[in-house]
Amino acid sequence: MGSNCGSLHRCRWAGVLVLVLVSSCSTPPVVATTGGEVSVGTDDGHQWAPNATVERVVDGDTIDVLVSGHQETVRLIGIDAPESVAPTRPVQCFGKEASLHLEAVLPEGTEIMLVRDVEARDAYQRLLGYVVRSRDGLFVNLELVAAGYAAALNYPPNDHYASAIARAEADAVAADRGLWGHCGGPDVPLG
Repeated sequence: MGSNCGSLHRCRWAGVLVLVLVSSCSTPPVVATTGGEVSVGTDDGHQWAPNATVERVVDGDTIDVLVSGHQETVRLIGIDAPESVAPTRPVQCFGKEASLHLEAVLPEGTEIMLVRDVEARDAYQRLLGYVVRSRDGLFVNLELVAAGYAAALNYPPNDHYASAIARAEADAVAADRGLWGHCGGPDVPLG
């Protein structure tokens, strides 16, 4: 399927809508991973044009960003990091580490490209997004799972990258990377 880019700087390609995208009309291609940092390819030679700036990391799978002058909370699609700040749930094993890792990957002021899937928002009115670090094409959602800081969470219909994220999780589990080696899996309370 080809791309169909309009004058409103929106682009639909392969069922993924790019939000407020300024100069690129493509989505991050699926990439192979063996853990650690994972970059998305730029087969057309373009950088991933930023459409948001990170304001702060909330926890291991949620960030606050500035989009067109408006603050938004973004829940990263396809992943689930251990809890570290939920007021109604205990801190989970590797929750603080996941948050600190995401802060290192996306420090305040980092320009990112947000890419959405089928649904724009979750039940808490957070934006749902795949996050690509603009300066180098790091596919953050995939990197967090590949490095063992988050587990895969398939939540249809927002599942465009579910198979790539599941493969990254399988690699992390096999290598006992991150939460898999320290906690034995996700959702383990600190004890």
